[in-house]
Amino acid sequence: MLTPSNKPVQDPTMTLDAVLGGLMRRYSERVPDVQGVFDAMLDEGIIQSPDEIENDHIAFRTMGVPHLGIASFEKIFLHYGYERRDEYNFVEKKLTAYWYAPPAPNYPRIFASELRVDELSEQAQRIIHRYTDTVTSDPVDALDLDDAQAVDQFLHQPLWETPTLTDYQTLLTESEYAAWVIYNRYYLNHFTISVHNLKPGYNTIDAFVAFLTGRGLRLNSAGGTIKVSPDGDLRQASTVAQMIDAEFADGATFRIAGSYVEFAERRILPQFRNLPADQITRQHRREGFETGNADKIFESTFTSQTGK
Repeated sequence: MLTPSNKPVQDPTMTLDAVLGGLMRRYSERVPDVQGVFDAMLDEGIIQSPDEIENDHIAFRTMGVPHLGIASFEKIFLHYGYERRDEYNFVEKKLTAYWYAPPAPNYPRIFASELRVDELSEQAQRIIHRYTDTVTSDPVDALDLDDAQAVDQFLHQPLWETPTLTDYQTLLTESEYAAWVIYNRYYLNHFTISVHNLKPGYNTIDAFVAFLTGRGLRLNSAGGTIKVSPDGDLRQASTVAQMIDAEFADGATFRIAGSYVEFAERRILPQFRNLPADQITRQHRREGFETGNADKIFESTFTSQTGK
């Protein structure tokens, strides 16, 4: 099919598939725990192929500065039919976040957060702006969002210069989130296995965490290994971020936190608990996120966890 300008009409589903595929491919290469979890599940007979795993959500971190942040980043996925939902406020970490509902239930939700840079110390703000002020217009506006390869490349390219180790460490002492973003940029922060859709015996977060710890996986213990929403229906856990050898602008190499893997159990809502198991779909389960849970999941990249 052609438009009046004879440009082929892009199928947004195919483009989204390609963008998500690129994200997961590079993320898996960078985070050995991904393959480690898959291999353990295969070895245990929980799955026959990684393709059976439902991706509950993927998460990104951004800087709240002009031309960047959520206002810029969300344009990518809104273009593919995602819809912005609830807002979350993390007072101590100085973060704002939203989750985005996918265009179809076979796609992951998206959780995007933003550092409120103007709430940091003047020194931290100066460091961040020294890098981000080189971005003088919204880079997403110059992106062809129907070109999956271009979007994939954009999500994995530096938006500003690599920081010096001194600047990184200065930010680390005040905001570990800021330090993570100044180096990692839009790299996929984590993907999430939907535990509730696994085979019986492994389809609760308690059983799955027991399985992971039995296999020697290091899990984030902030707020308890299993983070539970007040209603009890959203239960989450995560690995501790993989450490990577990061090369800084001044030639220094330093081990820093990369990305991690999350696990989520969304329980069936009370009004649907009498439905037969084979009739349960995503719409029958606890939706959205929980500030208290997410606040501790963020700490999967913090030195309080990676330094253990």
